[in-house]
Amino acid sequence: MVSAMVDASLAQIQSLREQFAAAREIAAEVARIKAINADLEARNALLELQNEKMRRALYGQRSERSRQLIDQMELTFEECEAAASEDEVFAALAAASTNVAPFERKRPARKPLPDHLPRERVVISAPESCPCCGSNRLWKLGEDITETLEVIPRQWKVVQTVREKFSCRDCEKITQPPAPFHVTPRGLFGPGFLAMLLFEKFGAHQPLNRQRDRYAREGVELSLSTLADQVGACTAALMPLYRLIEAHVLAAERLHGDDTTVPVLAKTKTDTGRIWTYVRDDQPFGGPAPPAAIFHYSRDRRGEHPVGHLRSWTGIL
Repeated sequence: MVSAMVDASLAQIQSLREQFAAAREIAAEVARIKAINADLEARNALLELQNEKMRRALYGQRSERSRQLIDQMELTFEECEAAASEDEVFAALAAASTNVAPFERKRPARKPLPDHLPRERVVISAPESCPCCGSNRLWKLGEDITETLEVIPRQWKVVQTVREKFSCRDCEKITQPPAPFHVTPRGLFGPGFLAMLLFEKFGAHQPLNRQRDRYAREGVELSLSTLADQVGACTAALMPLYRLIEAHVLAAERLHGDDTTVPVLAKTKTDTGRIWTYVRDDQPFGGPAPPAAIFHYSRDRRGEHPVGHLRSWTGIL
């Protein structure tokens, strides 16, 4: 009797494991399809932008209104490209523990970083002995250099991370330090540059096409798709931090809420969007929790937006 109950329990556990594995594969496949759709939307936005630029170059008149339309289309492409990169990262994370093949977007070949920028060599020290056999008879075979674009206020530079290769004279084993950590995949940009890029876009309200033009005037030419790609990757990397802040704010018994108007670039005229702000501040009530705020954006002021923002929260607003 006991043996039969144990066998039934083991069968149930095995069934649950199979169900969880199947659910993970389904979630990974959904994330993959979402990334593919986002990539197609970004490609379509790029084609529309290129078509409009060529059409206006051939037949259009040079006017401020035409320039605003191009700016709006570039902004649309920027958002699609950032969303596609974000979905690609999430799809790769979802597929990491499943049999689903990760989706990787096709990107144009990147131009090398400008030669006129100064190079800073950061050499990762090689091991003093062979990690395989312990011998100290190491012979340098060469080195791999990873170039990362970094920025210092008003000064650009390229950081070269050098990983030297050594070969053991006794066992012929080749050893090399591991590659350094990068904030975003492929590590073309450093954390200082990424922080500046995100602050300019979200803090200073500077679209990526304007940032691209300013960087070009400073001698660093970067494509709009490359910048938008980094925004999407950073959005995915910072999402856990945002979730923690959101959970902290929505754990309060009292919230201060308000919506603030924000100008939005449109085709014919400047539109008005909304920034919904929810603040937790218990200090006037003697609460020990630190104050914090979360922000949501919408194109209009319909009531469905705050209802969705505070769907899981109860308290005094």
